[in-house]
Amino acid sequence: MAIGTPLSPSATRVMLLGAGELGKEVVIALQRLGIEVIAVDRYANAPGQQVAHRAHVINMADPEALRALVEQERPQIIVPEIEAIATEELERIEADGLAEVIPTARAARLTMNREGIRRLAAEDLELRTSRYAFANTLNEMKQAIDGGIGYPCLVKPVMSSSGKGQSMVHGPEDVEKAWDYAKAGGRVDQGRVIVESFIDFDYEITLLTVRALNEQGEVETHFCDPIGHVQVKGDYVESWQPQPMRPAALAAAQDIARKITGALGGRGIFGVELFVKGDEVWFSEVSPRPHDTGMVTMASQYQSEFELHARAILGLPVNAKLRSPGASAVIYGGMNEKGVAFEGVADALRVPDTDLRLFGKPEAFECRRMGVALAWGEGINDSRNRAKLAASKVRVVKKTD
Repeated sequence: MAIGTPLSPSATRVMLLGAGELGKEVVIALQRLGIEVIAVDRYANAPGQQVAHRAHVINMADPEALRALVEQERPQIIVPEIEAIATEELERIEADGLAEVIPTARAARLTMNREGIRRLAAEDLELRTSRYAFANTLNEMKQAIDGGIGYPCLVKPVMSSSGKGQSMVHGPEDVEKAWDYAKAGGRVDQGRVIVESFIDFDYEITLLTVRALNEQGEVETHFCDPIGHVQVKGDYVESWQPQPMRPAALAAAQDIARKITGALGGRGIFGVELFVKGDEVWFSEVSPRPHDTGMVTMASQYQSEFELHARAILGLPVNAKLRSPGASAVIYGGMNEKGVAFEGVADALRVPDTDLRLFGKPEAFECRRMGVALAWGEGINDSRNRAKLAASKVRVVKKTD
């Protein structure tokens, strides 16, 4: 692909559907390579919109609004960055030759819905997963649990992100509460859930997997070092790279990642989530885009997950090698306010070998990610400690005149 000049007739235009903190870093990576970027989100002044050439606010789940915007902007490439998109319309846009969808429109449709990706993984590819069932009603959910899933189990909306609507069910007394929470946290399609048996794993990882073109124009698969992470209520709070793994477990993880990303096809980075116990590995989920736990790669890799995604999208060479061990720790809003300020930034950056990313979200919520602290060094434990220390020094405060 020849790369043109932004804001000129020769421009190579990429449209991001979703412009949060992950999208913002993708926008920056694309612009460094001379791409004209259009950032789309459901609200104004989203992080990625603040650094894009142009920004639009639409309901991306509305097929007519989505097509109208694509016809208006005429991007060569569309990059979905969130799940709540009219994916059937994306497939029509791709079929009509209006734009190329990354990695493919089919992949976007399958992965936005936990049912689609779980059936592909477990039933078509026969990958190892937890026991699971889908339910449309509270009674169906109870029957699934009593009929073989058992306790404890996880309940998730079939469509959600960042742990929204996800909860652990320890016994019958938790079932109705989990059902209500899943309904409230789901996106697009309210009321359908997946119930999964709990796996007694040693740790969970994100295996960032890159499908990029080689010198012969063929797609090759590259793996970043595995990323370990801690989640609370399904949302990541810290991550580190590399996560130590036994050779057999790493080989199994890479085999699963290669199969699921190969089945989805296309180019770009995929965040493959896996459970590991000893040498055993279970597939959990996959995102066809940069992963929140992968923000650590801004400190730990020669090319971050965002740079890898941008290069793979454009058909350019990639380097997935680790530079040094690293870690990330989330900075939360801690309050429900608009236009907040950040104190303690200088104190955080005085922690040796650390950095910060403040996302620029226009509104803070109690548990909303507003930034991330990064650290690097000789070992993951030291990096984790310094990332958490730096994050703890940043205080989100109400802006006063």
